[in-house]
Amino acid sequence: MHAFDSPPFTLRQLSFLVAAADEGTVAGAAARVHASPSAVSEALTELERSLGARLMVRRRARGLTLTSTGVDVVARARELLTSARELESSLHGAAGELVGPITIGCYPTLAPTVLPPILQGFGSAHPRVELEIVEATHDRLQGRLESGQVDVAFVYDTLVPGQPSRARLFELPAHAVLAADDPLAAEETVRLEQLVERDLILLDAPPSSEHTMSLFAAQGLVPRVRHRVQSYEAVRALVGRGLGYGILVQRPANRASYEGYPVAMLEITPAVPPVGIDVIWPTAPAPTERVQELIRFARSLRWPQPR
Repeated sequence: MHAFDSPPFTLRQLSFLVAAADEGTVAGAAARVHASPSAVSEALTELERSLGARLMVRRRARGLTLTSTGVDVVARARELLTSARELESSLHGAAGELVGPITIGCYPTLAPTVLPPILQGFGSAHPRVELEIVEATHDRLQGRLESGQVDVAFVYDTLVPGQPSRARLFELPAHAVLAADDPLAAEETVRLEQLVERDLILLDAPPSSEHTMSLFAAQGLVPRVRHRVQSYEAVRALVGRGLGYGILVQRPANRASYEGYPVAMLEITPAVPPVGIDVIWPTAPAPTERVQELIRFARSLRWPQPR
C-alpha cells in the first residue's frame, strides 16, 4: 500500500471500537455513539475483516473482551481519533488560537480551591476552549484518563489511579476541625491523643478516609468513628453542631458551616506529613496543545501554602 492510499477501515469504525472497549458491550457502545446495536456490530465485524485480525471476543449476555491484538488496536485508534479531532479543531481557530474541548477531572474537596482560578483565568485567556468538569473521587477516575474521557485531573497525591504523568501544585498538612465552643478550640494546636477517645466525623471518600486513618495508625491509635459522610461540608456541618471532630486538608476562608455554626481549625502536633495536590494527565497519547497550556497555567498560579 502506498503511504497516501486510503486504509481499508474508517474513523467511524475506529470510534465504534473504542466505544465498545470502554463500555464493554455492543449495546453500551451503540448508546454512546448514537447508533443502533446492529450497526455497531456490523461495523466491528467489518473492521476485523479489513484488518485480518480478531479484535474481541463477544459473548451473548456477557459483553465483550478485547484480545491482545484488540488492546493494541484500541490504543492506536485513540491516537488516530484524537489527531482527527485536533485537525478539525485547528481549522476553526485563528493562527495561534486554542480551540476545542478539555475535560477536567477533579477530586470533589479540591474543586472549590482549584477550579475557580483555573476556570476564570484560563477561560478568559482562551475563550474558545470548552472546559467540561468531572468531579470524581480517585477510584472513580480509574480508567478515565487512560480511555481519554478525562484529559487532565487535579487530585491528591495518594492512590492516584494508573501511571499518569504528574506535576506537584502545592502541599498542605491535615488539620483538626472542632466546634468553636469546644474547650480545645481555644488552643492553636491539638494532639491526636487528645482526640482519639472523642467521636470522629470521617470524610469517607478515598483517599481522604485512608489518609485520616493512617495518621492515627502511625501513632498506634484507632479513632472512634461516629459518622461517615462523603461531603467535606457535611463534616464541617456536623462538627459545627458539636457531634464530633473532623480531620480535613483543605482550609476554606469561611470559619463557619453551611448553617452558620462557627468551627475552629487547629494544627495537629507533632506535625503530620503534608498531602500533595497534583495535576495529572495521560502519559500516552501526548496531551494536546490546549491541555499542555492548561497544565502550564495551573502550575503558574499562586496556590495555598501551609500556615
